[in-house]
Amino acid sequence: MKTGFYLKAVFYYFERDLVKWLRGRVTVVSSLVMPAAWLVFVGLALPTKFTDNYLEFITPGILVMTILFSSLQGGSLMIFDKILGFLNKFLAMPSPRESMLYGKILFISIRGLLQATVILLIATVLGVRISNPVNLVLIYLTLFLFSVFFSALSTMIGLHLSDHDSYAAVNSMISMPLFFTSSALMPYDVMPTWLRTLAKLNPVSYAIDSTRMLFEGGIPIHGLIGLTIGAGIMVLLGTYQFRKAVV
Repeated sequence: MKTGFYLKAVFYYFERDLVKWLRGRVTVVSSLVMPAAWLVFVGLALPTKFTDNYLEFITPGILVMTILFSSLQGGSLMIFDKILGFLNKFLAMPSPRESMLYGKILFISIRGLLQATVILLIATVLGVRISNPVNLVLIYLTLFLFSVFFSALSTMIGLHLSDHDSYAAVNSMISMPLFFTSSALMPYDVMPTWLRTLAKLNPVSYAIDSTRMLFEGGIPIHGLIGLTIGAGIMVLLGTYQFRKAVV
């Protein structure tokens, strides 16, 4: 009975954010179109010398970039709840506080995977192929774990900030350096030494390299284990923060 109540609370928070997102048609369309535009205009238009098919190379990077940006935007959901006064009410409800965190993580991750699906469909039309259905499932799993990591992080940040301007500044400060110092746009062997060092330490590169291996037909066991551990640690930290939250 207690488990059912817990899951019902998680689903309530997930459903609430999903319905709110679907009502904003412009937001829904733009969130699905922009990643596709990145794939088409960067993957097809950017001239490169290190690969014969840059579209195949950059598709994993665009997928992970989309999940990264979508996950980090998730903190704004918490800002809205604080500004509109909902957060105080939610924290006072009998449902476990962390169910709000889990519901938001689930929504943010599902939203990101919907965007990733659009990218995968367009990439398939443009000629990018995935070796087998198992690798496709593992690509979604990799993206989901990566999203859980940054969704939990962004929600924790949103819990401690009080306005959108502050959160937007923090969001940009995190997302842009992570993306441009990753292996999304170029392989390690053509990077300057300083950039190669940063890229190999970058968690975004970790997800991109795992996704790229899956596109090539491999199974990134260490990558999946690392992402699972990272996502688990971040969720535990978020659970602790929400149980101690005072607004």
